[in-house]
Amino acid sequence: MATTITDDETGKPVVDSDGNQIGVVSSVEHGTALVDPDPGVTDKLLAKLGWDNSDEEDYPLQEARIDTVTDDEIRLRSL
Repeated sequence: MATTITDDETGKPVVDSDGNQIGVVSSVEHGTALVDPDPGVTDKLLAKLGWDNSDEEDYPLQEARIDTVTDDEIRLRSL
């Protein structure tokens, strides 16, 4: 099932499958959420998400990684 990402997601927290916040949606471009990761997110988790370029401030969230989008958050599938 396709997940539709809109500008309404800007500012929502992004949480892992356990409910731990990993970042916040900073903007949406062409239906893709750009996420500003929390400073405490480990390099290992960033690598699992494909976010291993340390020069970036915001990272694109792949639709395949998204489990659900609610009014309060974007929850990721199990990594």
